[in-house]
Amino acid sequence: MNPITLIIIYFTIFMGPVITMSSSNLLLMWVGLELSLLAIVPLLINKKNPRSTEAATKYFITQATASMIILLAMVLNYKQLGMWEFQQQTNSMLLNLMLISLSMKLGLAPFHYWLPEVTQGVPTHIGLILLTWQKIAPLSILFQIYHLLNPIITSILAISSIFIGAWGGLNQTQTRKIMAYSSIAHMGWMMAILPYNPNLMLLNLIIYIILTIPMFIALVTSSSTSINSISLSWNKAPTILIMTSLILLSLGGLPPLTGFLPKWIIISELLKNNALTMSTLMAMMALLNLFFYMRLIYSTSLTMFPINNNSKMITHHPNQKHTFIMPTLTIISTLTLPLSPQLIA
Repeated sequence: MNPITLIIIYFTIFMGPVITMSSSNLLLMWVGLELSLLAIVPLLINKKNPRSTEAATKYFITQATASMIILLAMVLNYKQLGMWEFQQQTNSMLLNLMLISLSMKLGLAPFHYWLPEVTQGVPTHIGLILLTWQKIAPLSILFQIYHLLNPIITSILAISSIFIGAWGGLNQTQTRKIMAYSSIAHMGWMMAILPYNPNLMLLNLIIYIILTIPMFIALVTSSSTSINSISLSWNKAPTILIMTSLILLSLGGLPPLTGFLPKWIIISELLKNNALTMSTLMAMMALLNLFFYMRLIYSTSLTMFPINNNSKMITHHPNQKHTFIMPTLTIISTLTLPLSPQLIA
């Protein structure tokens, strides 16, 4: 693709969520969502193969449907109140429509079916954008209207996403699908705390992004698309394997790593609000997530598949240039827990 075209596309993808985050006007929020949607489609179909075309089509249809429902809710709200903002007087059905459409954009269960397929069908670095940057705009809208949303529907979406994210990842062998189901589970944790303390949702989102970026960099560096291929990456980038193991444990929420912090704080907050059953179910499902992360660690670090020559190390791997940021991100994603008193305060 032409470099100038790429710059314009990436700039538009960057500006979409920024416009949505910095707007209180519903129409401008919708414009930001549309910018990020339309800009990423050319990147999805950049590789001319049926899998990419299928992924781009699924993504576009799902996101366009959600955008249409969002616009419908905004226009009906304007017709009712005469303003481009949701208020206490807004019809609850319009707010439920807004919540459901934003859930479709985020890939929350039961609107999650497109996310693993699309992530699997696109290049790994585009999958990273889908699972991190593209989540910011819908979450920022939810952050602004959280006090108007129905807490029961929000909790149902959260619990179902955590369940699907845990159970769905168990039988996957493709690394991108595993990361997609991991994303669904993390979005569920964010939705669970949204009605009680939206600031903790932002903390969870930041930590999730910090953990996901180095994981995807590791997958790109080792050119791994499945558990089988990641197990053979020890001779391409041996140092990456140690970092990958730590990041996976942190993603699973194992103390004393950084990933434990949002789970710990969210469960504490839920218990303060007497959501005992919900927090118990979430903690149990977190163990299933940890199980399939451990399976990846077992394949990468604790086993060595039989190959022709065990002594050859590929020291000059073409993707090694991506690894300069890995140590910093790995340190942040594993050693931030001692800072938790300052974060909570």
